[in-house]
Amino acid sequence: MNARAAPRPAPARTRPSQLAVHESFLAHRGYLWARVAALVAAGAGLLYALDSPWPRPNGGTALGYGLGTVAAGLIVWLSLLGIRKRRFTDGQWSLKAWVSAHVWLGLALAVVATLHSGFQFGWNVHTLAWALLMGVILSGVWGVILYVRLPRLLSDNRATASERAMAVELADNDRALEAAARPLADREAALVKAAIASPAVGAGLAERLAGRVAQCGTAAALGAIGPSDPALAPLRQLLEVRAALLARIRTNACLKTWLQFWLLVHVPLTLALLAALLAHIVSVFFYW
Repeated sequence: MNARAAPRPAPARTRPSQLAVHESFLAHRGYLWARVAALVAAGAGLLYALDSPWPRPNGGTALGYGLGTVAAGLIVWLSLLGIRKRRFTDGQWSLKAWVSAHVWLGLALAVVATLHSGFQFGWNVHTLAWALLMGVILSGVWGVILYVRLPRLLSDNRATASERAMAVELADNDRALEAAARPLADREAALVKAAIASPAVGAGLAERLAGRVAQCGTAAALGAIGPSDPALAPLRQLLEVRAALLARIRTNACLKTWLQFWLLVHVPLTLALLAALLAHIVSVFFYW
């Protein structure tokens, strides 16, 4: 009698926590905060449409004060993300949940604050606060695009190499170029020396954002040492390897600099908004 075949084990079930590992902060908990933000914006719009005196509700009406209070509270709460990012926790208020709420409620804030203004703008501190708020929100949208796209671009650019590994590879290439340049004529040796001495990344903000170096010694050496001389083929190959490695290093620095540059825009705008918000509130109650 043939032995019965052992039953095949059932495939292991994937835990919900495992499914959420790669979940975007925008889609956190099934777009929970997107739905909350949509309700906030829709509720503010409905109250504004039903409010009297129509058609010119403004910040001085009961609804205007209510919407202004909600907007001010959201501004202060959303500004706390910088403090929250330094505390790593899990669960309902993990960093991912906080960022998701920050993004979606920030978009809803644009609706609430605009309805609070009653579309009455002028050359005053109230309009300044609204304009700074719109600037913060627009820069926040820019930041979301960066944080969604750049991590993948950084990973693709580095491939399997870390920043440290690329630095080690560049140092190895320097030593190989130095050894290859010793028996060369003065002209070629000087070109190699200039290539090694030139910076890997740009010194200024503009060069880092562009991912290039204005006077790259490696590019100059490749341009001067053509492929026509077979004796210089090994040297040119080393320079080509160096050029490809420098391109990856500069692209990596470029992408990271864009994130830093975004912070240089978003954070000062947020601080200016908080100052303008305080001036707006004080002026409203001073002249009330």
